Amino acid sequence: MKKTGTKKWVIVLLHIAAWILLFSLPYLLRPSYDPNDHRRPDAIDPVANFIAARINDLMLILFFYFNAGVLFPKLVYRKKYVWYFAALAGWFVVFWFLSTSLWQFVSPPGYVTMRKHLPFTLFVFLFILACSIAYKTITDKVKADNLVREKQNENLKTELSLLRSQVSPHFMFNVLNNMVALARKQSELLEPSLIKLSSLMRYMLYETGEEKVTLEKETEYLQSYIDLQLQRFGKKLMVNTAVLPADKQYDIEPMLLIPFVENAFKHGTGMIEQPQIDIKLEAKHNLLLFTVTNKYDPSSTEIKDDASGIGLANVRRRLELLYHHQHVLNISRENGIFNVSLQIQLHS
Repeated sequence: MKKTGTKKWVIVLLHIAAWILLFSLPYLLRPSYDPNDHRRPDAIDPVANFIAARINDLMLILFFYFNAGVLFPKLVYRKKYVWYFAALAGWFVVFWFLSTSLWQFVSPPGYVTMRKHLPFTLFVFLFILACSIAYKTITDKVKADNLVREKQNENLKTELSLLRSQVSPHFMFNVLNNMVALARKQSELLEPSLIKLSSLMRYMLYETGEEKVTLEKETEYLQSYIDLQLQRFGKKLMVNTAVLPADKQYDIEPMLLIPFVENAFKHGTGMIEQPQIDIKLEAKHNLLLFTVTNKYDPSSTEIKDDASGIGLANVRRRLELLYHHQHVLNISRENGIFNVSLQIQLHS
C-alpha cells in the first residue's frame, strides 16, 4: 500500500512538472518588441498579466483532464462521435470567449479582439486537445498491457495449482474407496460412478487447458462432482441443487465455480447436525447468478482448505482479473450458515 501511494505521488509531481515546463515556454521563447510600441505586451501591468496567464492556464488544465477523464472515454470509446465533437465545439467557444475577455480586461484598449485572438486560441486549444487524447490513449494502453501480463501470470499460477491439486486428494481417496466397496457388493451403482469419475477427470485434464469453456460443460463438471460426493455421504447429507437452463450459450473460465462447492462440502459436513448444502445456478440476460449455502460449525477455527483446489482467496483474485468491474462476490457467515453469492456479467 505504501509503495502504491508513493507511486501516485510521483505521478502527480510529474504532471505538475510537465505543466510548469509547458506554460513556461512562452516566457522562455518570448520575442523582442519595439520599445516605442505602447501596446507591446510588457506595457501590461505585470501582476495583472501574471494573474490572467495563470487563469488561462487553469482553464486549459481543466479541459485537459476533463477530456481525458470524461469526454473521451464516455463518448469516443462508446462511438458517440457527434456528441464528442459537439462537446469540443462548446468547450472551445466558452474558452475562446473567456480567454479573450480575460486578456481584454488586462490589455490596453484595442490590443486584443475576438477576431485577433481566434487563431492563437484555436492553436492552443487543439494542442492541449491532442496532448489530452495522446495521454488518455497511452495510459489506457499501458493499463491494458499490464492487465494482460497480469492475467497471463495469474493463468500460469492457476494452471500450476490446478495440476497440483485440482480436486482434494482426500475427496479422490474417498471416492475410490467407495467404488471398491461398490465393486465388492457388485452394486449397479459402480458403472455410473465410474462414468462420472471419468467425466470429471476428462474435464480436469483436457478442458481446463482452454482459456474458456461453455457454461454447460462447467455445470456438467459441477454435477458430476456433487453426484460423487452424494454417493460418499449417502443419506447423511442433504444437497439441494437447482441448475436452471440458460437462455443461450455462454462461455466462462474453467474451474471458476468448483472451489465454492468444494468449500461447502469441506466445511458443511462432519460434526454438524443435519448438514445441508443448497446450490443454485442461473444464467439469463448475460448475467450469471450462482449461490452456495451450507451449514458450518461456528466454533471451528479452520477457514481455509489447504488441500482443495485453489482456495477462495485465489478465486477472488481470478475474478478480479478476469471480470474486473463485471462481477459481485458476497461471502457471509451468520447464525451457523455460510453463504456465497456470485454475479458475473457473461458474454455469449
